Amino acid sequence: MEEPPPAPAPAPDPTPTLAASETASNQTIYINNLNEKIKLDELKKSLHAVFSQFGKILEVLAFKTLKHKGQAWVVFDEVSSASNALRQMQGFPFYDKPMRIQYAKSKSDVIAKADGTFVPREKRKKHDDRGRKKKDQHDANQAATGINSAYGGAYGAVPPLSQIPYMGARAAPEGPAPPNNILFIQNLPHQTTSMMLQMLFSQCPGFKEVRMVEAKPGIAFIEYENEMQSTVAMQGLQGFKITDDHPMLVTYAKK
Repeated sequence: MEEPPPAPAPAPDPTPTLAASETASNQTIYINNLNEKIKLDELKKSLHAVFSQFGKILEVLAFKTLKHKGQAWVVFDEVSSASNALRQMQGFPFYDKPMRIQYAKSKSDVIAKADGTFVPREKRKKHDDRGRKKKDQHDANQAATGINSAYGGAYGAVPPLSQIPYMGARAAPEGPAPPNNILFIQNLPHQTTSMMLQMLFSQCPGFKEVRMVEAKPGIAFIEYENEMQSTVAMQGLQGFKITDDHPMLVTYAKK
C-alpha cells in the first residue's frame, strides 16, 4: 500500500496564500486539524462523501499511526477539482473542528504511477531514521484500505425526531408535492447514515435537520428554514452520487 505524501512544512497561517497555492497546486490536498476521536474508517468515508462533490476521487488516505493523527490526504483525478475543494472547504467545520487544507507537498503515488514519474520513496531519501521509516510504513500499510465506495458502518446517532410528516411522503406519491421547506430524498444506498447526509446538506444555508426512517432504508428527509433554501439545496444536490450507481432523487416532501 502507499505511503502518504509528505505534509507541507508548518506555517504560522495554515491557509495558503494565492501565490503559494498556484505554485504548489496538484491533484492531492493535505488536510489537518481533523477530529482525532473519529474512527479511521468513518473519517475516510466522511471525507469521501464531502469532497466527492468537487470531482472524481482516486484515493483517500488516513492512517492510525500517532504521527498521522488528525491528518488525511484526498487525491483527485483533476487539479481543478483539488483547487476548488481547497478554496471552498477551507475552514469547513468537520466533526466540530475547522479543516485546514493545503496542497500536498508532492504528488500522490497513485498519480505518479499514472503519469510515469513514480519513484519508490526509499530511493528518494538517502538517510534519516530508516528504521523508524520502515516501522511507520508498515503501520501505514496495515491501516490503509484504499477507496471504499460502499459507505458501510455507522456515522453516529440519528438526530432527535422532528415534526416532519414523513408518513404522507411515500416512494410512489400520487403527484409532485408543492414547494416547501422539507426535501424528500430517495435512491440512497442502504448504508447511508444521517451524519453523511448532514455533511452534504449542511453546506447549503438554512439547514436544520436530517430525518431518516429506520424501517425504510434508502430514503430520508432534510428540513430547511424556508422554501427558498430547500429549493437551492435541491438544485445543488439533485443527482449527487454517494455511490456510482445511486444518484440522489430529491423532491419536496408531501405534507
